[in-house]
Amino acid sequence: MFLACGDYNIAREGEEVILRVDCEDCSYVPSIEDEPRMMSRIIDILSETGTVTKMVLSQRRDYEYGLDQTQMLQQIANIQKEFAKRISVVISNPACRRYTNVRFARLQDIVYRLLKSDPIGAFVELSRFERNEKAVSKTLDADALACLQHFYKFLSDLLSVLSQTKLMKAVASQIAGFRVGDRRAYRNVFSPVIRPDFMFAKLLSAYPPEGEEIDSYFVGETEVTIFNLPDTTQTLYHVVPPEFKLSADKYELLDAAKKILSEHKPKRSEFVDPARMRNVFSSIGADLLEDLANQKGITLRKKEIDALAEILVRHTVGFGMIEVLLADPKIQDVTINSPMGRIPMFVVHADQGDCMTNIFPTMSEGESWASRLRMISGRPLDEANPILDTELILPTVRARVAAIAEPLNPTGLAFALRRHREKPWTLPLFIKNKMMSPLAAGLLSFLVDGNRTMLVAGTRSAGKTSLLGSLMVELMRRGRIVTVEDTLELPSNSLRNLGYNIQSMKVASALTRGSTEVSADEGIRSTLRLGDSSLIVGEVRSTEAIALYEAMRVGALANLVAGTIHGDSPYGVFDRVVNDLKVPRTSFKATDVIVVCNPIRSPDGIHKWRRVTQITEVRKFWEEDPLRENGFVDLLKYSAKNDQLEPSADLLHGESDILKSIAGNVKDWAGNWDAVWDNIKLRTDVKKTLVDISDQIKKPEILEAEFYVVANDEFHKIVESVREESGKIDCKRIFSEWKSWLEQKVKSL
Repeated sequence: MFLACGDYNIAREGEEVILRVDCEDCSYVPSIEDEPRMMSRIIDILSETGTVTKMVLSQRRDYEYGLDQTQMLQQIANIQKEFAKRISVVISNPACRRYTNVRFARLQDIVYRLLKSDPIGAFVELSRFERNEKAVSKTLDADALACLQHFYKFLSDLLSVLSQTKLMKAVASQIAGFRVGDRRAYRNVFSPVIRPDFMFAKLLSAYPPEGEEIDSYFVGETEVTIFNLPDTTQTLYHVVPPEFKLSADKYELLDAAKKILSEHKPKRSEFVDPARMRNVFSSIGADLLEDLANQKGITLRKKEIDALAEILVRHTVGFGMIEVLLADPKIQDVTINSPMGRIPMFVVHADQGDCMTNIFPTMSEGESWASRLRMISGRPLDEANPILDTELILPTVRARVAAIAEPLNPTGLAFALRRHREKPWTLPLFIKNKMMSPLAAGLLSFLVDGNRTMLVAGTRSAGKTSLLGSLMVELMRRGRIVTVEDTLELPSNSLRNLGYNIQSMKVASALTRGSTEVSADEGIRSTLRLGDSSLIVGEVRSTEAIALYEAMRVGALANLVAGTIHGDSPYGVFDRVVNDLKVPRTSFKATDVIVVCNPIRSPDGIHKWRRVTQITEVRKFWEEDPLRENGFVDLLKYSAKNDQLEPSADLLHGESDILKSIAGNVKDWAGNWDAVWDNIKLRTDVKKTLVDISDQIKKPEILEAEFYVVANDEFHKIVESVREESGKIDCKRIFSEWKSWLEQKVKSL
């Protein structure tokens, strides 16, 4: 039980032996590196308690010092305790006191006071003391030297053991010229992880002392700084959110408010509509904070109360520091490994790649997240079902979440989150980001309008789902779309808000057992009874592959059927579909086009970029192996030298069976390859022009879905208008009219 400044207890958490020190009533900040009184108190405690692995100092916030820092002070505490006992030997002979008294007084001050509050200063003082005594000893007689032999031995032994400690070795380069009382050296060694009382997660607030800053920016009120770290290829994503920059009064309000709100245990019914639940809790939290502020005589503006309410919701019914990370649009992935408390979160940054963060989630926080994910998804996460796939919907962002638990993960819980872009991707955005060339975008647009069956393939984190979403945006809004997913990742809600006719279906995950959800294959088969519609399958993982190919054969030449699948090449897709998922070879021929996305790495292996590397058609006249029997024909293939997709001779010469098949259903194109190629080029020019004008007028928003679907609809209307007037699809006239429309439209923005 904590009673006064510096009272403590010892807690055991697994292998950890944690020293918790109550500093609420201390008149100084509980900072070992800045406050000599705090360091002295901690060394006294360590002398009493023996070995600990972690120190937590509490004063409105928790200041946590890890194993290495704890061991440094533990060594000093052990040395101080040992030499405090030995010091009496220095003056054991009364006849020698005329030589030892003055020296003893100085030594006593160093051992009993300075060694605890400023051990570096004590080492420097002892070194100077020894040098002076060596000079003085040359002038002393034999009796004096005999009396001082214990003193000299004590001094030498103390200096020797101190010089071998981790602390002295860590500051060896700073000892020369060190002044007693200077705390700068300690700040380079001791850097606590800080956690406000109302939070679970801990944050290492100090910048890395030798880190090289390579980027910095703000995400709302959150400060982000990115460092290259010395002696490693690792990069640090250092974040300081607003909850770590509050005044003591505001911390007190949040602590009190959280204790009151924690009495309410949200039910699963409340998580059915997360947005509504957050709004309710935000309103309740704001009222509660205002009442508490009035009771405590703290004056706050409405803006401050709203900001505190947002923080309160984030750390009560929300997902804490996960939300802070996902708020950054440059974050693509967040991973949280076990065992929690020792390991920081990791992120994948759009510009800097893989980064470690300064955020350390705790075990209790992980349990809290797991509980909420169970309620949100309605899916189990337990020993029988140690894997949970679901989606996380926050006020400004969506993410796919995968959680694993025991026994699959023997060290507890772990999470992986894939951040979805707030708005759907579009083909012009992919051109802008160099994921594909304008010609690739034009070809894909042509294939989508031609109602082909397509698989978007790639490795993990290749951008498959994002590309599939952009193909949905390419569809005209007059048609119907049905999506089938086990975890909702496709931009269905965004497109629905843009006027698309979309029906979303959520099916059981292939990794979940004992669920009441409909299986993926049943979900896909049911779409065939839902009327005329394009079918988009989030990811082909298991037995639903057979049902998907049934839909492909039924939907051929009628509507777009598309999905994503893991595979790094067209043959890799064939191998997975036929050999792993047991789809008959003849059924695989229902695939018209395979679009392959893969990450491209820099020569140093540190950086990577997403690229479409192949657009390949699947021909129908082969029996056993499409690779040996020329069943795969590349239309576009990635050139590493030029860093872009380049057209194949088959495409340029019109030797594409799929494109000929599309042309055969259009009066103006039948038997006329030049007309087909002109239409692909027309679509290419439309996409490229949109990107070029966006750059010229510095309005990136015209590449977003909200504007792009309007531009796409206008394109189709102009095509129809020109065809009716002239009796043919005049590509030059269509492009001229569309470009005039675009130029007028952007002027009004």
